[in-house]
Amino acid sequence: MKRITTFAALFLLFPLSLLLQAQSTPNIHNVTLGESNVKTAEVSTEELRHILADKSATVFDVRPALEFSISHIPGAVNVAQKPGTSKALYISDAAEIGRVVGGDKSKPVVLYCNGPFCGKSKRVSEDLLAAGFTNVKRYQLGMPVWRALGGASQIELAGARYVSTGDQTAVWLDSRGPVDFAKGSLPGAKRIGIEISQGGKDNPAMQQAKNDGTLPIEDHNTRIVVFGDDPQAVLNIADALAKEAFHNVSFFGGKYSDIAAGTK
Repeated sequence: MKRITTFAALFLLFPLSLLLQAQSTPNIHNVTLGESNVKTAEVSTEELRHILADKSATVFDVRPALEFSISHIPGAVNVAQKPGTSKALYISDAAEIGRVVGGDKSKPVVLYCNGPFCGKSKRVSEDLLAAGFTNVKRYQLGMPVWRALGGASQIELAGARYVSTGDQTAVWLDSRGPVDFAKGSLPGAKRIGIEISQGGKDNPAMQQAKNDGTLPIEDHNTRIVVFGDDPQAVLNIADALAKEAFHNVSFFGGKYSDIAAGTK
């Protein structure tokens, strides 16, 4: 009788699913959409976080410029629209992407747009392949899943101006100290301190901000914009809020004086 290999013996003892689980346990952070018949590979949310931290690829937000400025994944860049294309079938210009990567079509790029049902990143990826790019991937889960998994987004000055004039439900949170806040802030802004980001989820300061009306506790989909003078404090506060199930949190990376002047 033929000898049973080690792997075969293990297979007889344990179900294949358990063997696979021992190698890697899937979770919502490390999965992809997993579509079939696509020309470019996907990256998971966890992989995208590593890519952004390591700067191992250029991440492109392939949505229109205003949409990018209103809310984008921190570290992503945006380029102009492909000439001659429509709003309905928007597509970023592959030539502009080539310019950003210095003409090196072997450099890794990652594209994202508005989530599983958005076709923008697929259209751009196909254009890039046709133009000779060889290392193109997509974060097809996009902005909706990034936010859902606790990712804060960044707002640019043009986006802040758009929100200030068009979204009267938005909550503006000023992270500067009490003295500076008392001297003046954006119309209707509320002060929030760095302490809400300290002590873990539902820490006492976070609870107080929920209970006293600083945070929109009755509608977690309300747009929240955090700003101030300390970029790290602003980011820490935005991240903490995003992990408290507020689904539409953005931070402004510039100074208070910039956003104050730009939203008048």
